[in-house]
Amino acid sequence: MKKILEVSNLKKIYYTEKEEVLSLKDISFNVNEGEFISIIGPSGCGKSTILSILGGLLTPTSGNIALLNHYKISYMLQDDALLPFCTILDNCLLGLKIEGKLNKKNKDYVIHLLNTYGLGDFMNQYPENLSGGMRQRAALIRTLAVKPDLLLLDEPMSALDYQSRLSIGDDLYRIIKEEGKTAIMVTHDIGEAISMSDRILVLSKRPAIVKKEYDIVLENKSTPIQNRSDKNFSNYFQKIWGDLNEKN
Repeated sequence: MKKILEVSNLKKIYYTEKEEVLSLKDISFNVNEGEFISIIGPSGCGKSTILSILGGLLTPTSGNIALLNHYKISYMLQDDALLPFCTILDNCLLGLKIEGKLNKKNKDYVIHLLNTYGLGDFMNQYPENLSGGMRQRAALIRTLAVKPDLLLLDEPMSALDYQSRLSIGDDLYRIIKEEGKTAIMVTHDIGEAISMSDRILVLSKRPAIVKKEYDIVLENKSTPIQNRSDKNFSNYFQKIWGDLNEKN
């Protein structure tokens, strides 16, 4: 597999008026082209901090991030962040407008994505008229519109109810795989991580290190919902659950 990202000895310290807080102690991992990687760990251990550093929103205290070649990164937030006064199409074109790359070819590509992934009939509607799951799908299409190579997904289904999470997880996974993208997802949901990922990084409590790494091998890998029925699913679940509940 072709390696596209190297993260080495990443460290992050937050400074307050009274103290300094070591969030990330020593984070190292690689990402290969086409992989879907999940990062999971205890609350407050710095999972989203890693994505923010990779996305350029935070500066690491030390360590190195090497994005090999000229790969482009896009960040999908927890909230869909769709502008209520813009249509779904205009929301999906927003990144292209900001980058100054909105032309007929790129607009046609976005319309193609909307039509392909079930939002073609809603492109002229406003966000308030769409379900939470459809809004998340629109947010992903907005992220894909700028043609990134690597997607950073910060708990993209966290605002949805359980049934919607399962359904939209299938949708997001299918879109990412069909569009040939590489993804790093932060999640609290062990089952979500196992069902969607090629590899899982388990972080320790703060200050975080990569405590365990799992290559997810399922006998009949399919959609995330179907993957939950694989006989290896429960084994991974128990191991990761144990990792997260260890005292150290």
